[in-house]
Amino acid sequence: MASDEWREDEAPEDRDFRVLMEYAHGFMVSQVVFSACDLGVFDVIAASGTADVGAIARATGSSPGHTRLLLEACVELGLLRVGPDGTFANTRLASSLLVAGSPRCQRHMMLYLAGTPYRCWGQLGRAVREGRSQYGRAVGVDTEEPFVAIYRSEPERLLFMRALQETWSVCGGHVLTAFDLSPFRVVCDVGGGSGALACELARLYPGSDVTVFDTPEVIAAAQAPPFQSPGIEPVVHFLGGDFFRSRLPAADLYILARVLHDWTDEACAGLLGRISMAGGAGTALLLVEALLPPEGDPTGPARLPALLLSLNMAVQTLGRERTEAEYRALTARAGFSHFRMVRTRGPYATMLAWK
Repeated sequence: MASDEWREDEAPEDRDFRVLMEYAHGFMVSQVVFSACDLGVFDVIAASGTADVGAIARATGSSPGHTRLLLEACVELGLLRVGPDGTFANTRLASSLLVAGSPRCQRHMMLYLAGTPYRCWGQLGRAVREGRSQYGRAVGVDTEEPFVAIYRSEPERLLFMRALQETWSVCGGHVLTAFDLSPFRVVCDVGGGSGALACELARLYPGSDVTVFDTPEVIAAAQAPPFQSPGIEPVVHFLGGDFFRSRLPAADLYILARVLHDWTDEACAGLLGRISMAGGAGTALLLVEALLPPEGDPTGPARLPALLLSLNMAVQTLGRERTEAEYRALTARAGFSHFRMVRTRGPYATMLAWK
């Protein structure tokens, strides 16, 4: 985002133009990051510590001249640094978040964002006019069901699953320790994908019995490499089904992490009602979502990140990001009369609702 700081001797009209241009060229910045990840630039450099343009171009099969431009842009973005001898090295940011093998690596998330979401955002104007997702024009799958498009092929399904797995490698511990979850022995992560968040919960709360519930196709992928390694006993159970139609397993605590924002209020109410019935009298619910602050609240966090995420839902799904009050209302409607919210480090809030 553009800086709001005034530059010395900058006229108001010059600042306005600068800010507008920074907004308008934002997509170029994201493409630098996406392309460097796709080419494997950060991994090539990590393999030897430093590398010159020629070595990087040869390793990535790229044009030396254009490679130099990309590397110099990465330097300006703080992803690389260049030494006096002209060789390039990864910065701390790149080493931590963009090099394969780092426990915090977000490379697959970058590759996912460069694909389906980026194409859908190119149709934002149509989405606003039509009030519907844009998969038909963006990826050639005309459907109102978001995961039919996101999972349109096995490689796309795996990329999405790995992207979310990387998200929880950074944010999972924060959202799972916002509340003490040790009293909940039996836990079901509904829509839990690869099981990354469920495995983190099992690690943090060793006495828990954790099940991931997701579609049969996702569950099959989650039980195979790269998500599970041969010979290593899984720390969670996996169960396939449709959470809108299939019988949900009984649990003390149900987790819905980045699930409700994909769906309409009516669909969310139906899912929460089914969870309420499946769990019985003592059921609790853990929601993890990016929250929209109440409109006009000057003390709340910045609205823009959550608004952008909500627009992301508009171009891709049936849902949207919501306010804390809206989640309170949805959970109360399903019989969860108690509700607490904690803002965690990172983009998500954690909400605990119980009967």
